[in-house]
Amino acid sequence: MSTAILTGQPVPGSSLENDLRSLGFDVRIAADGSDAEALLAQVPADQRVAVVDARFVGHLHALRLGLTDPRFPLAAIPGAVTARPAGRQALIRAMARENSAAGGTSPRSSTAREQGGAPTVLDSLADRIAAALEADGAEVHRPELGSLVAAVPDDPQSRNETRQAVDAVDDEAIRLKSAVKARDGFFTTFFISPYSRYIARWCARRGLTPNQVTTASLLTALVAAGCAATGTRGGFIAAGVLLIASFVLDCTDGQLARYSLQYSTLGAWLDATFDRAKEYAYYAGLALGAARGGDDVWALALGAMVLQTCRHVVDFSFNEANAGEAANTSPTAALSERLDRVGWTVWVRRMIVLPIGERWAMIAVLTAATTPRITFSALLIGCAFAAAYTTAGRVLRSVTRTARRTDRAALALADLADNGPLASLATALPGARALRYTPLLPAVLGVAVLACALFLGGHWSVVVAAVCHALLAGLALARPLTGSLDWLIPPLFRAAEYGTVLVLAAEADVPGALPAAFGLVAAVAYHHYDTVYRIRGNAGAPPAWLVRAIGGQEGRTLLVTVLAALLTATQFTVALTVLAVAVALVVLAESIHFWVTSHLRGAPAVHDEGEPA
Repeated sequence: MSTAILTGQPVPGSSLENDLRSLGFDVRIAADGSDAEALLAQVPADQRVAVVDARFVGHLHALRLGLTDPRFPLAAIPGAVTARPAGRQALIRAMARENSAAGGTSPRSSTAREQGGAPTVLDSLADRIAAALEADGAEVHRPELGSLVAAVPDDPQSRNETRQAVDAVDDEAIRLKSAVKARDGFFTTFFISPYSRYIARWCARRGLTPNQVTTASLLTALVAAGCAATGTRGGFIAAGVLLIASFVLDCTDGQLARYSLQYSTLGAWLDATFDRAKEYAYYAGLALGAARGGDDVWALALGAMVLQTCRHVVDFSFNEANAGEAANTSPTAALSERLDRVGWTVWVRRMIVLPIGERWAMIAVLTAATTPRITFSALLIGCAFAAAYTTAGRVLRSVTRTARRTDRAALALADLADNGPLASLATALPGARALRYTPLLPAVLGVAVLACALFLGGHWSVVVAAVCHALLAGLALARPLTGSLDWLIPPLFRAAEYGTVLVLAAEADVPGALPAAFGLVAAVAYHHYDTVYRIRGNAGAPPAWLVRAIGGQEGRTLLVTVLAALLTATQFTVALTVLAVAVALVVLAESIHFWVTSHLRGAPAVHDEGEPA
């Protein structure tokens, strides 16, 4: 249980103690600063602790935002400051210093500067501690309260006025509104969120967790995939309805996390991972259903997965490349900001990129009303247009920007590239790092050579091209990826690897080849998504042994080309299946172990808004 230390004499009629207990705090009363310091020393080191002024008046949700968010080691609102175990020592030092300056017995006033620069007098111990923490360089999270009230009135009249201000604002309505993601797509904003937020509140009041809702969303999507696999019109209609139901639950889990502040590292990973698993499992179910009706659309299903994954890698790479920069000052970014001021253009631009809400709605409707082939064809056309639109805009932003890539961004791009042992040989060649070239050039050249070989045909020429691609991929990463367009390297490598598997499986032209390729690409894509989620969670890239064990992107590409050259079509299908199972077992075992262990060790909670819904 968390502990809240109330400083000063309790105010008659105040609900503060009950409010804190409702938030899970064990409340202790401290007569003065020295007493508060002694009580702080008694709180177990693995518990959250808060120091709250007994005169505090405000909304319960203001206290919840300020004192219970698990993402921040230190946080404060007016009249209250809190520390998780990671911030405990900083809190102890700040309190000891404040008590020493005040003599430990009587209140002391100090000054601090508000965001606008005007000085403000601090006569609350909690506020003085928060100011001292910031003066020491500690990062103290101060949540945006908006119209919520949080204050420490110092006389009866001010207290009455503050209470009236509290009564004038419905904090539950604000809490419900803030549960919805700030930036969502048109379909989600107008067709899902108006009622999914109430489902989130219903779940919170019954003690359900976001992870449980996430799991329910996954199970619903898997049932939808099963319905689609029946190949009947009734099955297709049921699949479309269940896919929308899964998406409603997918929105609900995030809204529940924001409503109840139930953020966790494990939850963020489950939410992001299950989103991909749901969509790609549905693709497989739809392809199976088409096969039952005599129509082979596995190539379209695999193409849709390849295109969608490459789109996501473009998003991840661009965002990581620009992480840590204050703002994009390019003319393209300025134009985008001006367009955002025109209301209707915002929604049009959000729909054009086909976010998950619009995408799943389109898939659901087309599944119920048409055929799998039409569904996949429309999906490929829509995703291709969205990919072209977003990539072109990001290229324009990149070539016109003046900011330089940070070392962290360059390292993240290198991790996303997923080069393995073969590429490392090229990187280690004498003089490779001394050559002056743009890293994007060898990457583009290697992918182009491979694409030409696949187009012209001839198994052994493809093998030679894959060797060239591996060497050039190593040269691409021999220099830091700090160029304006170097963020294109990871998506280029994804397209090369996935595209090679797709083309060679299609050329095998035997039953089972494309489904086996679908499984292999899904397993490898999981590894690449997992790399992104680790980087976003500041957990670093997957271990080097894992990258070596599964060969790196260039090693897997070369292996698939060699297998296609050496084996018959039927044998190649078996080899793809074995490779898919092997990669899946290795990456899943390591990934699950990593995330569960991180969660059990108390890794800092994160909440990644991810792809706009």
